[in-house]
Amino acid sequence: MTTDNNTFSVDHLAHTHEVFNQSQPLEGVNSYRGDTALREGVSRHGAAWAEEALLAHGERCGSAEVIEWGFLANEHKPQFFGHDRQGYRVDQVRYHDAYHRLMTLGLEAGLHSQPWTDPRPGAHVARAAQYYLQAQVESGHGCPLTMTFASVPTLRLTPSVGEAWLPKVLARGYDPRNVPHTEKTALTIGMGMTEKQGGSDVRANTTVARALGAGGPGGDYELVGHKWFTSAPMCDAFLVLAQSDGGLSCFLVPRWRPDGSKNPIQVQRLKNKMGNIANASSEIELRGALGWMIGEEGRGVPAIIEMVAMTRFDCMIGSSAAQRQAVAQAVNHTLGRSAFGKRLVDQPLMRNVLADLQLEVEGALAFTLRMGEALDRSLAGDAHEGLLLRLGLPTGKYWICKRTPFHVYEAMECFGGNGVTEDFIFARLYRDAPINAIWEGSGNVQALDLLRAVARSPEALDAWRRELAKTAGDHPVLDAAVAELEVALGNSDELEYRARALVDRLALVAQSSLLLQGGNGVVADAFIRSRLGGSGDRSFGTLPRGVDVAALIDRANPHTP
Repeated sequence: MTTDNNTFSVDHLAHTHEVFNQSQPLEGVNSYRGDTALREGVSRHGAAWAEEALLAHGERCGSAEVIEWGFLANEHKPQFFGHDRQGYRVDQVRYHDAYHRLMTLGLEAGLHSQPWTDPRPGAHVARAAQYYLQAQVESGHGCPLTMTFASVPTLRLTPSVGEAWLPKVLARGYDPRNVPHTEKTALTIGMGMTEKQGGSDVRANTTVARALGAGGPGGDYELVGHKWFTSAPMCDAFLVLAQSDGGLSCFLVPRWRPDGSKNPIQVQRLKNKMGNIANASSEIELRGALGWMIGEEGRGVPAIIEMVAMTRFDCMIGSSAAQRQAVAQAVNHTLGRSAFGKRLVDQPLMRNVLADLQLEVEGALAFTLRMGEALDRSLAGDAHEGLLLRLGLPTGKYWICKRTPFHVYEAMECFGGNGVTEDFIFARLYRDAPINAIWEGSGNVQALDLLRAVARSPEALDAWRRELAKTAGDHPVLDAAVAELEVALGNSDELEYRARALVDRLALVAQSSLLLQGGNGVVADAFIRSRLGGSGDRSFGTLPRGVDVAALIDRANPHTP
């Protein structure tokens, strides 16, 4: 191309094409207002009083600013510095500012403390809903939030320690400085259980605790040994298992001694993980570290199980949240993208997939919030609800966390090639999805825990029978599945070998019954017919004919007013 003065112009090459047929980023939405299933569940399980706070938190978590924090916290990995520039040992992990902002958001909202400081009916449900909203932004920072929250029942076992630490543990604030806990007004708590040789078999632990005085609950001990997997190593103290004279016991080990000197907890390195990147996980050695015994000597497992029960509940919340984020992203994308003459969301097969993905969220959320209600009621003294938790927590943790990687992958496929690039959220969701299934006891551990719970407390199974009886006769497919489960439970042959199959069925009939109790016949019938009515080995997008997919997609739509 030439001009009048014969100069060559390339202006016509500057624009090769126009960008169109692209969905808009899912941001600037209220993630609570747009979640029909969550709003209904919060009300159904006794936390309607928290609506205003949840709307406010949903507004923050759905904002472009907070969503960007999630991306930045994962793009910039935590870095470990063993020594300062003068050569002094500091064992410091440095995080990107986005991680600190996420921590501040969660701690100031009381995700670590609300049910303990304001234990009203529905408190655990409200906190679960709020955690569910924030976990959709980024999952890694949830680890220290969860451990701090879960430490409270264990710390309360020994009043002399609990009274000294709990006011700052429960405080709504965040202080990331690498300074003694005595100089802070708000603290976080971590956990150190597993060792190289034992893993989930914590009774094989070799870390030794030697009494520095009389010993016993609240007494001073010196700990020598290692921990193979200690997440959030910048927490102010850790609940640790170690062998004392009386057997495996639990200890609170601070990063700094009361006199302000550094406690010899030495970080060896950070784990190079496939997912959960924003959260630092470390290997540590205890070189004569000071610790205080929590609970009775030799009863370390029961003491720390108080904490583990709560962390498993948060695994349920976090994995349910990942499912919700995945289906919300998929629906948002298909609303804004067309192919072959119509929007993706209007294509029959895509509609089958999206509706099926939403059904998985409906079941996961129903189970999770019901366990939140059980926590509220059991802590208020309801024995029946306590029995439900004995089976419900291992079952829910196993099933929901196990289903999430498959769910996230299927939702990612709705994005096509964009789904596997780091510019979009799905690559991170997919890397993070298996973590909750492995942490706090993998699938086999959960299944065996359920068998132990049934063997030790047969009344726990009776409690679940009473729950399932609430919907007896309401759906023939569910009735048949419950009958089959009873036959399987009554067969004592090779129980351990069949444990996963039993947990699978218990989870599905529990979710089905809860959805029926929820009162939405469209959701319950579709879930029961698709999960219990056909082959258990099925892909997403294989819903039976006659399902009201339009209603399900509408419930999945994050833009629903």
